[in-house]
Amino acid sequence: MIRAYLLASTMTHDGIERFLADRKLSWIQREQPSDEEKVVEIAGRVCYMSFGEMQFRQTNSDYIANLIRQGHDSVLEHAGFTLLFDGLSRSLTHQIVRHRIGFSYSQLSQQYYEESDAEFVEPPFLKNNEKLANRWKAFMSQAQSLYREILGEEDKLKCPEDLEKRERLRLLRSFARSVLPNATSTALVVTGNARAWRYLLENRGSIVGDLEMREYCCEVYKILSAKAPNLFADFHVEEDALGSFVRREF
Repeated sequence: MIRAYLLASTMTHDGIERFLADRKLSWIQREQPSDEEKVVEIAGRVCYMSFGEMQFRQTNSDYIANLIRQGHDSVLEHAGFTLLFDGLSRSLTHQIVRHRIGFSYSQLSQQYYEESDAEFVEPPFLKNNEKLANRWKAFMSQAQSLYREILGEEDKLKCPEDLEKRERLRLLRSFARSVLPNATSTALVVTGNARAWRYLLENRGSIVGDLEMREYCCEVYKILSAKAPNLFADFHVEEDALGSFVRREF
């Protein structure tokens, strides 16, 4: 099961108040939005200098909804969120890190962290086939056993004698990790702006044949929609025969 944690997000400071005072402008606010939603609204209003008497839409929810309808997505890039995920498979993170624009990643290193007690992410459909489930578990166990065996053979690998201990460990773990399967559980920190997160949810949240990606997107949506609901108001979670997925309403 994927576990997700919000580590950080955009914070506002007093710069907008000083800007408005310098410009002799006012900003009508009918809601109390999150800092992330506030930053997006400010960025959008600066583009047209639509403050005070120039404000046609006076609530953050209406303003952001209109930005999204008009395709003015660039201002969404000013709101950022950093999430920590645990319990993902390496096969899933291989897909996630392909989304480069608007995202930054930091992942658990198998060179520096020993995986002797690694856990493995079991595909959900295994529960429907006891025979395959037992074979899968046996394969994971064999891979882990070989990993531990390789780590125990350091003295027999004939590493250069002048190699520092840190580099000897890196060399050994690099060798050992080659036998770990894609199902190995890992941890990943992801920082992305609101536009990038929305793109991910729209394009990856409802893929029928990728259940782990759907689970990942559901966790993303759950956290971000709670933190900044106006930025993700056009998304929702649905259920089908395979489980939960995220869909955007147009």
